[in-house]
Amino acid sequence: MALGLFRVCLVVVTAIINHPLLFSRENATVPENEEEIIRKMQAHQEKLQLEQLRLEEEVARLAAEKEALEQAATEGQQQNETRAAWDLWSTLCMILFLMIEVWRQDHQDGPSPECPGGDEDELPGLGGTPLRSLTLPDKATLDHFYERCIRGATADAARTREFMEGFVDDLLEALRSLCNRDTDMEVEDFIGVDSMYENWQVDRPLVCDLFVPFTPPEPYRFHPELWCSSRSVPLDRQGYGQIKVVRADNDTLGCICDRSKLGEDMLCLLHGKSHMVQPGSEMEDLLCAKESPYLDTVQVMKWFQTSLTRAWHRIAHKYEFDLAFGQLDTPGSLKIRFRSGKFMPFNLIPVIQCEDSDLYFVSHLPRGPSRWTSASSTDWLLSFAVYERHFLRVTSKALPEGACHLSCLQIAAFLLSKQSRLTGPSGLSHYHLKTALLHLLLARRATDWKAGQLDTRLQELLRFLEKSLLEKKLYHFFIGNRKVPEAMGLPEAIRRAEPLNLFQPFVLQRSLYRKTVDSFYEMLKNAPALISEYSLHIPSDHASLPQKAVVL
Repeated sequence: MALGLFRVCLVVVTAIINHPLLFSRENATVPENEEEIIRKMQAHQEKLQLEQLRLEEEVARLAAEKEALEQAATEGQQQNETRAAWDLWSTLCMILFLMIEVWRQDHQDGPSPECPGGDEDELPGLGGTPLRSLTLPDKATLDHFYERCIRGATADAARTREFMEGFVDDLLEALRSLCNRDTDMEVEDFIGVDSMYENWQVDRPLVCDLFVPFTPPEPYRFHPELWCSSRSVPLDRQGYGQIKVVRADNDTLGCICDRSKLGEDMLCLLHGKSHMVQPGSEMEDLLCAKESPYLDTVQVMKWFQTSLTRAWHRIAHKYEFDLAFGQLDTPGSLKIRFRSGKFMPFNLIPVIQCEDSDLYFVSHLPRGPSRWTSASSTDWLLSFAVYERHFLRVTSKALPEGACHLSCLQIAAFLLSKQSRLTGPSGLSHYHLKTALLHLLLARRATDWKAGQLDTRLQELLRFLEKSLLEKKLYHFFIGNRKVPEAMGLPEAIRRAEPLNLFQPFVLQRSLYRKTVDSFYEMLKNAPALISEYSLHIPSDHASLPQKAVVL
């Protein structure tokens, strides 16, 4: 019953609270608040929709930009890949072309076929006589010509060498006795080089070429700088180098007396008491160029000529002849004049050894390859004369008895000398003939140089020279020639160097080239008549004469 009464009371209270007359103001605002809320919610919804549209447009724009960037990156990568592929193909093509060029040059530098006068050996002449039309005298005439006109010079060479070596040894000993070992250059023993010591001298009078190495006083030493140590070398400096004067202890140039105060009782052994310290004076005393640490060729030749003059005055009373300088334009050229009127020329050439090798730097060459004149007095010419002599000696031991290699060189040198006297000197020298022979010796078998093949090998030597002249290419035998046996002991820098073309001057000097080619073809034209003229009165039993060997 109590529960029912509670329910009735609850209904009555509820009815009173919700009666419109009692609470009319409050109940009238409810609908208005709901509409305001709805309106605000709609406005907010529209704002959200606008914001959503703006965000969607921004996202679309960012996506479009990202896609454009990705596309550009893809295109750039494709272009880089295409460029890299093109660069790779270009590099491969360049390497292929270089290999073809190297192969072509090696193929062209190879020996000519043994059979002379074949169609495959024909080379176009430059207005001269084609070599294939050259007809040398028969073998008997050629052998008699060699025995009569050339072998005599070879026989006299031994006596000439013996006399000259004794005199030069005495002259250098006198020079050493006059030099101060603490201040002057030290002169070493001479070295015989070139044709007189290779047994193919043909010119008269016989001339000895002697290298005279010299070294600086202590504590200095020579530091040679080869031209091939740098990548780019001007054409006029190929085959040259420089000699730098440095201290043996790698200290800076200059004597200690120039940088410290010596006591009154202390003496500089290099300069002595009379030394006055002046900028650059010390290096000039060491025969260097002015204000330079590099050895000067002009200073060296002046010192050498002065020293030789003083040495000769010291020993002149012992000899019954006079000594004078031969050619003023060729430093080191000397001449012995006997009272009978005869004379004996020879060349003393001051040289500097390149490290521990048989390479020597020379200031001047009395005879040799036609190259450019050095533009600087500090440039020294690199000589391979000792290596050439050693190569000929070693090769001769492997050839058959009485080999004709030196005979070919002697006959060719004889013809060139006679032609030079008729038409004047040209760009072709005896050194070029020897270089051509060295190339053929390296390419030919030992059995190809038998004595009976003198005429064949002589024709081949002349063909090789003609081909080289027409192509303006005759490479140095040692520089850059990796076919040279390693037993020769060449420095690795020389073996890896670029080949040196001895005929490079012909490329720029057209007048010299034309004169050389014309003189060469004139020599070929005159060769048969010249050989026959010097081979008159052949003995009837000449064919039975034994062949003689030229021994190095």
